[in-house]
Amino acid sequence: MAVRAPSRDAVRLAEMIREADSTVVLTGAGISVPSGIPDFRSPGTGLWEKVDPMEVAHIDVFRNEPDRFWLFYGQRFAVLGDKQPNRAHEVVAELEQRGLVDAVITQNIDRLHRRAGSERVVEVHGSIDECVCLDCGGRVGLERVMKLMDAHPGAPECEACISPLKPNVVLFGELLPEEALNDAYAYASNADLLIAIGSSLEVYPVASLPRVTLEAGGHIAIVTQGDTPYDREAEVKLGGDVVAELEAVLAALDS
Repeated sequence: MAVRAPSRDAVRLAEMIREADSTVVLTGAGISVPSGIPDFRSPGTGLWEKVDPMEVAHIDVFRNEPDRFWLFYGQRFAVLGDKQPNRAHEVVAELEQRGLVDAVITQNIDRLHRRAGSERVVEVHGSIDECVCLDCGGRVGLERVMKLMDAHPGAPECEACISPLKPNVVLFGELLPEEALNDAYAYASNADLLIAIGSSLEVYPVASLPRVTLEAGGHIAIVTQGDTPYDREAEVKLGGDVVAELEAVLAALDS
């Protein structure tokens, strides 16, 4: 089968990556959809079309009804736990390994960037990799948490103080972790090029990062299906399948 030549926009994005002294990637749920993880807002399939996040994923629900909270989050952990990186994650990791990407800022909690080989990953919404005890500060890895849930229905408990464990992710009603947010703003302000991949760029404060890059004199590119508030300000907008688009950019870099 003949390989389709990269589009003009894919070639232009490859040129921008070559020319930039500092490129940062910002990713949202769309980059993980090819791994079998539904995004949040797509009509008909988005996660929040099926449930009200304020009823299942709010910090108050965890504090007041941890068993009900974990009825939802336990299913989410089970879905995410065995997912594998897709080719889009791998292309991003390869760009970092080539020295063409400085860091990945991700809104995703699925840890797939790290599993794909990316090393400088800023997880602004946390990660499913572990749970924390809000009472004693204990930390428990995902695999152990899943075993606790298999052994006992309801909220998994800290084995040190028997308090409910909380996923080490940012829930509704919580602030983003200060250190991660500061790192994200630092990368965005220093970037000559910020590439937003698979994000609607609607959820703040992360949605302000492209503006930070623009105001610092950098450029932005967008690789995502659907409209974003930054489409008119992007130097390049690739709106097709995220894997195909990133493969095309990589092919253009290699040509």
